[in-house]
Amino acid sequence: MSGNETAKIEVWWDMKDCPIPEGYDARQVRPNIERAFKERGYTGPVSITAYGDQTQTTCHVLRGLASTGVAVAHTKSESTRSLMYRDMVEWRVQNPPPATIMIISDQVEGDLSWDLARLQQRTRYHLFLAYSRKPCIDLFLNYYANWRWEQLLGGGAPLVEGELSSAMFYCKSCNSDCRSLEKFRKHLSSYKHGLEEAIKPPDTRLLCVTKTWARNYPATPEHATAKIHVLWDVKDCPIPEGYDARRVRPILERAFKERGYSGPVSITAFADQKEIPDHQLLALSSTGVDFAHTLHWVKYSRMTANFEEWTDDNPAPATIMIISDEVASSKSTSSLICARLQESNYNCFLAYSVRPFEMPVLVTSAEWLWESLLAETKRHILHKCSGSERVVASTGMFYCDLCDCDCKSLDVFKKHLSTKKHTLEDNIMNSHFQSAHRQRRLYKISKYHDEVGYPPKTKRMRRKAPPKGFLPRPLRFTRR
Repeated sequence: MSGNETAKIEVWWDMKDCPIPEGYDARQVRPNIERAFKERGYTGPVSITAYGDQTQTTCHVLRGLASTGVAVAHTKSESTRSLMYRDMVEWRVQNPPPATIMIISDQVEGDLSWDLARLQQRTRYHLFLAYSRKPCIDLFLNYYANWRWEQLLGGGAPLVEGELSSAMFYCKSCNSDCRSLEKFRKHLSSYKHGLEEAIKPPDTRLLCVTKTWARNYPATPEHATAKIHVLWDVKDCPIPEGYDARRVRPILERAFKERGYSGPVSITAFADQKEIPDHQLLALSSTGVDFAHTLHWVKYSRMTANFEEWTDDNPAPATIMIISDEVASSKSTSSLICARLQESNYNCFLAYSVRPFEMPVLVTSAEWLWESLLAETKRHILHKCSGSERVVASTGMFYCDLCDCDCKSLDVFKKHLSTKKHTLEDNIMNSHFQSAHRQRRLYKISKYHDEVGYPPKTKRMRRKAPPKGFLPRPLRFTRR
């Protein structure tokens, strides 16, 4: 756990999304949260701040929270999410890892989870979530637990009361604080507070702090000489016509060295073998580039599987480079990679043929346009290569991801691709994809019919009476 089991724990709690149930003793909130952490091995000191419109919270609830050291922050309901996140970002700056953070809210999805996932790739805290009605299902945000609020409160932990003065009361609207509940309630009912909230617009916009981050950074000492593994989608970022494929590895290594990275480089290219000319396969192999044959509809899952296998065998610090348009732009495709980067100290490079419309969820230390990356060596084209630059014996491996087979030479690899075993596997994959595509289409048609009613009959259908006892689909599924 790297010291997190005894490190401090900070909790941000949205009281509107996750309220205290009617009749529940507010003094039980802290001990039940602490109990949940201890059951998972976390014994560090816990700090809790409850956010919400405290003019709507009864005095006995506020007193119960304060008696156990829970800080109380008054916010307008529509501002709670943005103010909670702003406070959390500030806390992270002042409290570097190891530490644990917890967010109790139904509104973690969306821009908050996107920005938090990027923050977690730079400074890795152990993250816990709790929700009342709507759990966070963003796959790219890595967390250790996502508790249901009612279950979290139902632990029956014993009460441990502190002093009332041990908790703070904050008014986020007026940027003030006090230690007395009476003074806090008096402030919330004052003319000054009412005027401040009347003239000050609610702070509803969530500030995504990572959107201003740069995309290129010099190498850190721990990553400068660490291993670099490259996952290359050849269809998204192809070798230009006439370009000497033997130059791909040298240009990548040179780009790394220009940014201070000199560690050993391994490269795996993913594509359908039928779409790559033999001379390119041989040229890539001659420089130690591995080639993995795969089909388009499973390519990204194969790239992700390769990433997971490589990181299992090569612990951080290390660097991963992804050459792909889809992985750079799609949150779902990059979710597993993003989660691993939040867990361990891996560095990430990206290259793409078209710059993503939105900033990727993956935090990078370097990014390149594929064409620009290769442009520096355009003079190395095949028709100008001298005889001394002929392709040498293969050193890269050839993989068939469909059959989980590897070969040391292109001839053996192509022989495997022509075998009955591979053809059968290829047909199975194609049939599965076509069947899945057809099922998705039928599902969408069925869903549309459910929304608008049974499809209108054509003239041909009107002439043909339905079979006896037949009921249109909506009627067959109508609840009585």
